[in-house]
This record gives sequence, C-alpha cells and structure tokens, in this order.
Amino acid sequence: MVAETMDIKITRKADSGSVKLDWDNLTFGRVFSDHMFVMEYSDGEWTNPEISEYADLVLSPATSVLHYGQSFFEGMKAYRTSSGEVQLFRPEENAKRFNVSARRMCMPEVPVDVFIESLKSLIEIDKEWVPKKDGCALYVRPFMIATDPYVGIKPSGTYKFIIFTCPVGAYYSEPVKVKIETEYSRAVKGGTGFAKAAGNYAGALYPAKIAQEKGYGQLIWTDAFEHKYIEEAGTMNVIFQIGDTLITPVSSDTILASITRRSVVDIARDWGYKVEERKVLVSEVIEAIGAGTLTEAFGAGTAATIAQISLINCDGLDYDLPPVENRAFSNKVKLELENIKYGKIEDRFNWMLKV
Repeated sequence: MVAETMDIKITRKADSGSVKLDWDNLTFGRVFSDHMFVMEYSDGEWTNPEISEYADLVLSPATSVLHYGQSFFEGMKAYRTSSGEVQLFRPEENAKRFNVSARRMCMPEVPVDVFIESLKSLIEIDKEWVPKKDGCALYVRPFMIATDPYVGIKPSGTYKFIIFTCPVGAYYSEPVKVKIETEYSRAVKGGTGFAKAAGNYAGALYPAKIAQEKGYGQLIWTDAFEHKYIEEAGTMNVIFQIGDTLITPVSSDTILASITRRSVVDIARDWGYKVEERKVLVSEVIEAIGAGTLTEAFGAGTAATIAQISLINCDGLDYDLPPVENRAFSNKVKLELENIKYGKIEDRFNWMLKV
C-alpha cells in the first residue's frame, strides 16, 4: 500500500501542447495531454507515484502483458463548468469498478483514495486541456498492465498503474445502426465479461468488423448459450422504452456494469418512470417494434453518454426505429446528464467531484 497522502514526484513539460490544439476539431482519442501518472507495484505494495511528460513506454519483449494479457482499464471524463471549474463524474464508482476488474484479472487493487488522488493530481496539472466547449470533455484513461519480463504462465509479480488524458468531442456524430449478433459471443458465464479486460475488446473486433462491412455501426451482443437474451450494445449498456416502461438488461457476470446506465436508471426513477432491470429477450424487442410499442432504444456509456439507435438488424431483417427527435425520455435524460456534468443545474445526486 502507499501512504494515505501520496508524495507524488512531479516533472512538468516545459511547453504545453494545448496552445497549438484545434479546439473546434477534436478527434476522439488521437491527441493526448501533456502529462501522465505512473505508479509501480512490486513486493506487495504500490511505490514511486510520479507525474511526468506523456511519453512512450519501454518494455522488454518478454513483458508478461504482451503474452498473457493481464491488462484492464477504465474510462471516465472531466468537464469544465460554466464558471470555469473542472469536475469529474462519479469517479468513486470508476475506482470501485477498477478494483473489480483487478480482482478478476488476478492483479493488485488500487485503494480508492489513492485512485482519486492520482486522478485529481494529474488533471490539476493538465487543467488547460479540459475543453471549454459544451459537448466536449477531457477523456481520462486509467489502466494497469503486468510488467514481469518473464515468459511463463503465472500472475505477474510487478505491475504499472498509468493514467493519461485526451481532450475529446462527440464519440458518435449521428444515431447508430446496430446488428443483433447471434453467431459470435462477447462473454460467457464465469468469464471476464463484467471486467474491463483488454482482451474482451480484442475478441469483439472481428465480429464488429463484419457488421460494419454490412453497414452496421455496432453490434447488440446476446447471451453465449442460446443467443436469446440481449446483453450489451457494442461497448455500452443498452436501454429500451417499451410502452411506459424502460427496460434494460440486469448487470451480471457477462455484462459490464455501466456507470452511465446506472445514472440514467437513477434519474428515470427520480422522475417517476417505471424501470425494469431484468433479462431482455431479443424476441420481445422485435415484437415490440412490430407492434409499435417500442419508442426508444439507446446505448449508455462514458464515451457517448447516450447513443441513439436508429435501426436494429435481426436475422437478416432491418427494423427502423421511431425518429430520434421524437424520443422524449432519452433526449431529456441526455440533457439532464450534460447539465449536471457542466454545472448548469444542481447536482442533486452528489455525483460530481471538483478537481
């Protein structure tokens, strides 16, 4: 363990790259801020916390992560309020989920207070990288990798915990067309689907590529056993409105627990909406589209917040969904979340943490 108050070594970059940035044309995940946070694990404890200039890593070709995949990450955002303050959206929940992933991947946990202090220290130094424009934010990527230079199948004895950031605009510029996947599987019971393991995303690339070649921007994953139940939409949780009820797959060991989805559900219940968190049949969604009772379908996740779904393909048939502009709940909840994040309305759920 590290001390309650960390002594972080800080080496600042001489000239900030933020002054040269085209703030009106931010490409998601391509431009990185000046600094990164790195902390090392060995002999059972975290040591050497440091903030230095963003730079390449130097690794042995035998580094464990390159061969056996002990790697996972988190995704979160920092926002600039209308008064100029910078704040994070529910970072404690990211810290808790980070440690859920660590346990499943047989890697060391990072104490929640250490995780939060690391975030705040890095973002404070790179505050000028937080965009001033609505709809934009500073994306924050904490991750951990195994670093033993050893080619042997066992948990590594050493690790690096790293955080870097990048200013971003919108993840999706328009509503997405999705395909319900019934051949390939993202996760299985007893596997790593509930963790943000890097390998989960690697395994999803090929089926997603096939779908994209057919004109679909993302997949809706189904259960690996029968392909009868809906699990996730691409890299997000998914929510449907059928009749007067919001329906979303319940979190399980095959579904990542989305912090954004949890927030949408909390707001919906606060507004008096009926919400059901349960197993969702593919057939009930398709039947609801045919009956005209499905009025909204959208993904919920950090990158996009709310990603509207305009079309669902199932068993070779395309089903057009109601126009996005007519969707009362998802448009309203997206605005509500944005207003909370940018400090435009009261943070009545106490979700935001000022840097």
